[in-house]
Order: sequence, then C-alpha cells, then structure tokens
Amino acid sequence: MNDKQINRRHFLESSAGVATVATLGTGSALFSPLAFGQSAMAFKPEKGAKLRVLRWSRFVQGDIDAYMVNVKKFIDKTGIEVRVDNEGWEDVRPKAAVAANTGAGPDIILSTNDDANLYPEKLLDVTDLCEYLGKKYGGWYSACESYLRPDGKKWLGVPLGSAGSMMVYRESMLKAAGVDIFPKNTDDFLKMYKALAAKGTPGGMALGNATGDSGWTHWLMWAFGGAIVDKNNKVTIDSPETIKALEYAKELYPTFIPGTLSWLDPNNNKAFLDGQISVTNNGISIYVAAKNATDPKVKEMAADINHASFPVGPVGVPTEYHLFFNQLIMKYSKYPLAAKEFLRFMMEQEQFDPWLQGSGGYVSQPLRAYERNSIWTSDPKNTPYRDATKNLRPAGYAGRLGYASAGALADFIVSNMVAEAASGSKTPKEAAERAQKRAERYYKV
Repeated sequence: MNDKQINRRHFLESSAGVATVATLGTGSALFSPLAFGQSAMAFKPEKGAKLRVLRWSRFVQGDIDAYMVNVKKFIDKTGIEVRVDNEGWEDVRPKAAVAANTGAGPDIILSTNDDANLYPEKLLDVTDLCEYLGKKYGGWYSACESYLRPDGKKWLGVPLGSAGSMMVYRESMLKAAGVDIFPKNTDDFLKMYKALAAKGTPGGMALGNATGDSGWTHWLMWAFGGAIVDKNNKVTIDSPETIKALEYAKELYPTFIPGTLSWLDPNNNKAFLDGQISVTNNGISIYVAAKNATDPKVKEMAADINHASFPVGPVGVPTEYHLFFNQLIMKYSKYPLAAKEFLRFMMEQEQFDPWLQGSGGYVSQPLRAYERNSIWTSDPKNTPYRDATKNLRPAGYAGRLGYASAGALADFIVSNMVAEAASGSKTPKEAAERAQKRAERYYKV
C-alpha cells in the first residue's frame, strides 16, 4: 500500500480483514462551536464530490494503515471517493508548490512546516473548522497558530501535529563509553559524542537537505542564542551567538560517522538499525521499526533503545525543533465542503485517537485533549515524544512566519550553514555571512 496511488477499489481489496472502530455520527450541517465532549458538527459535501489527497509517505507502517482505515470509514459513511497518493517529504513540497501555482492537483495536501505561508492566497480559509476543533478538544498549541494562523485571524490549514525529533540512543553503547545518563547540557553532549567515537561506536546526525532530520541544526543555533531573525523579522543570523554554535558544530562533526553531509531523512534510520551508529536524532520510527522487525537481531535491539530530549545550551532553556505537519485544502478544489468534512472527520476523536495509536507515537497531537491518548504512557519510551508539538519552536523563530520564513526554510539556509562550518568547507564566520546574505534575499527590507 505504501507509495502507491490508492483509490477506493484498491483500498477495499488491500485492507480486507482490518478491524475498524465505530463510525462517528454527524450533527447539524451548520457550523456551531461546541464544547469538548458534545456531538460533532459537519459540512454538507457537494453532490458528486471526489477527493484526492497527497500526503507524505509513512515512516511507521501503522500510520498509513490506521489512516487508510479512517479513509475507508469516510468513504463508507459519505459515498465520496477518496484517492490517497503517498510521496516522500522532499517530493511533497515541490508538488504542492506546482499545484498551487497551476491551480490543479490534489484537493488536500499534507505538507510540512510553514509551507502554507509560501502560497497563502491559494489556500481555502478553514477558520470555521479550526475554531470548532479547537473549542471541542481543549485548544491548539501555540506553534500551530504560529504556523497556520500567522495573522492571528485566518487559519490557512488544519494542524495535524508534529514528528518529535528526540535523541535516540543505544543504552549499552553509551554505558560502554562511560555514559550512564544521557547528557542534559551541550558540554556533556559533546563529551559523549567524543567518547562514543573513541570507543568505535560513533553517532551521527543528518547534514544534508533532510526535511525532518536536519532540523537539529536549528536546535544548535538556538541553543547558543542565535536566530535567523529577531522579533521584527530583521535578519540576525550572522551573530557572535551563531558563530559560537558553528564553532561547536566544527568540534562535534569529527565524531560523526562518515557520510552525514549527504544524509537525507531515511539515512540515519538505516545506519542506526544496521548498528553503524549509537546515537542520532529522529522520530520514534527507529524504535517502532525495531519492535516490529522480523529479524531477531533487530527486534532484540528494541530493548536497548531509549529516547531523550535534546540537551540545553548556553541560553539555559530548551530549544526544541520538530517537524510540523499541516493539512491544506487548495482553493482550486471543486469540492471545498467535502474536503472540509474529510478533515473534520479525520480529526474527530473516534478517528484521531486510533490513528495516534497506529502511528506508535510518531506524531505528537496538535490539540491538547489528545495528550490523554494512552500511546504516551503505555510504553515509557514513548513519553518523551508526547509534548513535541507543545514545546516546538517554529523554524522562523523569533520572527513572524510568512513568505520569508517559509522560503528560507525550504532553502535549507540554517542546515547548509552548519554543514559548511562543521565540515570545514567554510570558516564559521564565512558560513554565517553567507547564510545572512541568503536569508536577506527572503527577508527583504
């Protein structure tokens, strides 16, 4: 089912035997904000509606399995045909941009970070839907509004959550290197990486244009007090604080396993599960893959895997970066009400709770009520991922999100800067200066 176009017939054939949860009843077709625990609202789909959804490929098989169970429930309930296409993260962004610019393509796009701010005028206003969901399920976390409600008024899309980027490590390898407790600060973090490399069990984090896993470079910059812009959207990346972060990266990089300069999102998963590295940053997908593996050696590894938050840098506070997910309805859609009803249905508790469970903790919820989902406490190793959306800093920190922040993120300015300084292809100052000039092209005065 993965990475294929899935229409109704294909899905019904391939999902035989999959248990479904109870169907959600709909309420009035008129929008009415409701308190948590009351019955649902609904949008009345257009006659003859058909929907096409483009979403990122799964990193956890249970994600797409549970998602498609919910799709089938929606199809059976409404009679609306839904086609789901799966693409890699790096492919969704350009395809979404093409669709927005040409006015043709999927009705709904599940994209990442602040892509919505690249083409806000091309997106359907979903304020009514988001206000309903927020009031019913305890409110949205602040990062959701930063990404998808930058003007404080109109919602550009429906938040889906985020893939928490935590530290994933092998307990036995850390102990063998003399590390009994995962480091809480950047000084001890560097010492740990050096000790692991000396022991012949190095770590590694992506320095290529990885949509999710290169986000650790933002954490690093923020941890030392750097930021791409200030609160007034003035570019400040070429700063003493950023240069300190780059000097740290230059000392950290030699401890990495070779090849991280070209790593994309799947590379560290493979390296970790192959036993090539002892520590990396990632979503919970590595742990889930190990638990569900058919290879006994990989399955055995799951007991040795643990998770921790990123250490705190000189700024003295956590500076978490996580990959944010959004759900966008394109304005060109011929079936906007059907598209809204699809997203409403998928976000209601009867569907969203089982999907969180199926994702195995890979996605941290955007609505506060879903903190109570048992996926976060059924296994203590899942718990660090629960508050990822609650605690994340938007990539455009400390400024206001919009065209500039979305463009700068899509251009991997911070990731490239850290890679250049870490590898020695540029000095920290040269890397910061180049990043400053690149960012200024987006944040025009």
